[in-house]
Amino acid sequence: MTPAAPQTAAPAPARATDQTLAAPSVTLLTGGFDKPYTFGLATALAAAGIFVEIVGGDRLDCPEYHANPRIRFLNFRGDQAARASAATKIRRVLLYYLRLLRYAAAARPKIFHVLWNNKFQAFDRTLLMLYYKTLGKKLVVTAHNINQAARDGHDSAWNRLTLGIQYRLADRVFVHNDGMKERLCRQFGTRPAKVAVIPFGINNDVPNTDLTREDARARLGLAPGDRALLFFGNIRPYKGLENLIRAFALLAPSDPRYRLLIAGSPHFGDEQYLADIKTAIQESGFASRIISRFKFIPDEETEIYCKAADLMVLPYNDISWSGVLILGYTFGLPAVVTDVGALREEILAGETGFVCPPRDPNALAADIERCFAGGAAGNCQQRRRAIEDWAGRRYGWGAAAAAASAGYAELTADLPQIAPATPPRRGAGRGVA
Repeated sequence: MTPAAPQTAAPAPARATDQTLAAPSVTLLTGGFDKPYTFGLATALAAAGIFVEIVGGDRLDCPEYHANPRIRFLNFRGDQAARASAATKIRRVLLYYLRLLRYAAAARPKIFHVLWNNKFQAFDRTLLMLYYKTLGKKLVVTAHNINQAARDGHDSAWNRLTLGIQYRLADRVFVHNDGMKERLCRQFGTRPAKVAVIPFGINNDVPNTDLTREDARARLGLAPGDRALLFFGNIRPYKGLENLIRAFALLAPSDPRYRLLIAGSPHFGDEQYLADIKTAIQESGFASRIISRFKFIPDEETEIYCKAADLMVLPYNDISWSGVLILGYTFGLPAVVTDVGALREEILAGETGFVCPPRDPNALAADIERCFAGGAAGNCQQRRRAIEDWAGRRYGWGAAAAAASAGYAELTADLPQIAPATPPRRGAGRGVA
């Protein structure tokens, strides 16, 4: 099938009036993925009066952008499906970069905010950043992971060099909490004054309908009294899923109600790791009590897993930050996480979960039991609502947009600081809380 041609950026959409184009503005450079973060930040900035231009592709596009007069969506990336031939992939990536270079030369926003880099990391971190600076753009980079290659186990001197150059070229670097800021400054020598902490917003792109816990469990084959542990997201070595399977094998003999849900797709190149995980499941002795869905979970199915589960488990070996934790909080799920990166800062011990050492199945099993014994996990709707309310206050996009705009305002007088504001949640009027 021939991929649909991406839209060009030449004309502004008809709804983008001269008044909105003259308003304070910022360009979000997305790399063509991470729809939840882009959606949350863009709609929050727009709700605060900032005009937002989003450079993305088919994966990010949605009707809400085109209905909002303060958002202009530029589909430069188009189709990113892996099924295409090598020639098609090369052609569409080169075409994307050509569109991006042409856009940057004529773009009205003075702030270019890099949420994620594109296909060629070294080029994006160095020459592309220099190109933006020669055009007079002020550059903001969000470091969702301080050093993703180190997390994934393939760090190199070249990676650290180009990543350090990007951090030096950026006028501001945004991180998600104080622990990440300390790590960035220590590892890359970034000046603390250059780094701003921007809260990670709640995933308001995932539908949250009137689906009940009972209905969600029925769809996954869970009984009402089962103790369901959820591992959600991409299946990758740094996430330590093998340790959770070992911990589950320690828990399962003590209580027949324990069930493990694994929902997520393997990352390209990690096929052997997935094979090892499947072997670990079979060798655990409790494969019949492990429900695995090794596939991409679309947004419309996410709530099924989150509402069916009693506890989110993040047994990561290494990470700076995890949006999966905040996703679970959105549905009131407590969590057991390992003490890596800055995850400890996001747990209220005994209330929203527990923190245990990484690569330690015994400690992981013990804290999972503590969650159920202490009432943090289980079928307690009052506790889940309390977690939802706490997460809404801590991770609201209004606060994130206000913090981001303060960082922008330090770089240009055209972008005043804004007060926190909460944009309408996606799906309002369709059963979304």
